[in-house]
Amino acid sequence: MMWLLLSACWLMAGCSVIDDDLSDCGEPEEEYKIDYELRLITNMTTELETQLTTITEMGVAESLREHLKDIFSDFAHDIDLSFYDTEGDMTRLHHKRDIIDANQTSYTLTLPMHEYMHLAVANIAENHVVGLSNDENCQTSMLQQTDDSPIASHTTGLFTARLPMEVLSGVSQTFNVKLYMANSAVALVLDTKGHAYSDIKVYATGFAKEFMIEDSTYVFPEKEVLVRADKVETGNDLLCFCSVNFPSHNPDEVGADEPLWQLRVYVTMPDGNITETIIDVKEQLKAGELKIIKGELDDEGAVRPYDSTVGVSVTLDWNEGGTYNPEL
Repeated sequence: MMWLLLSACWLMAGCSVIDDDLSDCGEPEEEYKIDYELRLITNMTTELETQLTTITEMGVAESLREHLKDIFSDFAHDIDLSFYDTEGDMTRLHHKRDIIDANQTSYTLTLPMHEYMHLAVANIAENHVVGLSNDENCQTSMLQQTDDSPIASHTTGLFTARLPMEVLSGVSQTFNVKLYMANSAVALVLDTKGHAYSDIKVYATGFAKEFMIEDSTYVFPEKEVLVRADKVETGNDLLCFCSVNFPSHNPDEVGADEPLWQLRVYVTMPDGNITETIIDVKEQLKAGELKIIKGELDDEGAVRPYDSTVGVSVTLDWNEGGTYNPEL
């Protein structure tokens, strides 16, 4: 477990500004403290060490660890803090954005005596796929992906927290805010077995598109959204593709025989024909988790996973006339 501690103290002072929307400057202000702890709880090390065990695979593990260093990380680049009213439409009363680029930092700020719902988000500023949306009101504040399909992988590890805060008069108070990871990752490791191919593209699907911050729930798209997996340079003969995305459904949300998420692999053969392999996974992908799928390529361009618990369907001489154009 890795963590980041941010310490912020509000001291008795005149009216100071967190953002331009301070409307309660006439209210009394009290000395109190708020601690932010970014908690990275992940299976990444365990998954790498148990799934990639041969000498060649361990080289892939190091490459994958480097590829994901800005995702599964205890380093916060930026933080976004919002303090909302708890009545009516729960509008935002105070707002603070800051660039941290450190393992710890401190603020000297003031907040008027009030009852707040506090939401915090870390590492959103440089994520080019997910943005903070509808955050003027607490109940609608969300992390939201772009509407494209396919989309690129998330580019940062996203962390959020929520905490009711009642700032009292004449009372020394300390508030503890713990931020937890909201996205996850999937990797496909392939042994080509020396078979010829012209190109390979990998997509992941079956994941949420939005995360509602106040109640910590995920929203799933009505139509599937594919996430484009990036090729990870391994330095050896194994291929690795990795996507970073929101988590999957949990098993209670889908039918018993339905996959929770999929990998779709498109292999272009030397003659120009394309082989599509769809890998169905029934194991839930949770926030903060990395899941590795291993397999090999056959002479027709189909992927044969080593894990017998996943489902596989293969279409030879696949074409783009179906419901999805993967931009091959």
